[in-house]
Amino acid sequence: MLSFFLVLACLVAVLLDRLLGEPRRWHPLAGFGALAGRLEQRLNDGSVLRGALAVLLLVAPVVMATVLLVTLLPPWLAWSCQALGLWLVIGARSLAEHGRAVVVPLRAGDLPAAREQVARIVSREAAALDDAGVARAATESMLENGADALFASLFWFAVAGLPGAVLHRLVNTLDAMWGYRSPRFEQFGKAAARLDDALNWLPARLTALSYALCGRFGPAMQCWHRQAGACDSPNAGPVMAAGAGALRVVLGGRTAYPDGWKDKPELGEGRPADADSIEAAIRLVQRATLLWLVVLAGMAL
Repeated sequence: MLSFFLVLACLVAVLLDRLLGEPRRWHPLAGFGALAGRLEQRLNDGSVLRGALAVLLLVAPVVMATVLLVTLLPPWLAWSCQALGLWLVIGARSLAEHGRAVVVPLRAGDLPAAREQVARIVSREAAALDDAGVARAATESMLENGADALFASLFWFAVAGLPGAVLHRLVNTLDAMWGYRSPRFEQFGKAAARLDDALNWLPARLTALSYALCGRFGPAMQCWHRQAGACDSPNAGPVMAAGAGALRVVLGGRTAYPDGWKDKPELGEGRPADADSIEAAIRLVQRATLLWLVVLAGMAL
């Protein structure tokens, strides 16, 4: 049975995130990313084995230290560390702030400023995006990063406490840095990408179901069933298709990336993406968060 105190730590962490957001300076994940960048420069010889070694060297010590922390400390202090640690792992408020930073200039008709803001949260060639392209990119980012930066961490926290959430978040960070199909990372980043896929498989589908339950259920489930398989990512497909269906918005399509244009499958149905769809995606993630907390509390009780 899920521990009541673990669920209470979840509630406290989500509340801290809502009230305070992420630390503006000295965020542990930023330091981890800098360390990962330096290690990659030393180890990357274009092989899968070196990539797997890099993941092990970076992730295992931190996870083991977290296990020792929550095991050896007095119970009240261990609980406090769990709540504070989860707060540092999730990023719901930051996600919403980034999304709304795109909404404001987009509604004002300031396309250059909207492009500048969306470039902070997506890897696309923002300068080539029109208004609709910016809106699609930001809406997709809200849905997909809601799964990665929030719900998957909550899932692994419920399963394995703070060590589980830390394991997921570190692997997800490495996948975001190395999980590219480019000459530099095609092989080296494969271990991080595959491990991230494995850790996100079930949370992604629970996120997709949450989006359906908190949005338009019928269209979300139909889009998930019909469209998810067309996506390259086994986890982004269900999340994006169900999210787009829940919002009754069309995502995907022809998109500009630094290495050229890519024809992504169309997901969802209904109206084209716009500034309102970004705001609607933020609200959908917030409703799904409340649903998760209610379900976790029910499981504990």
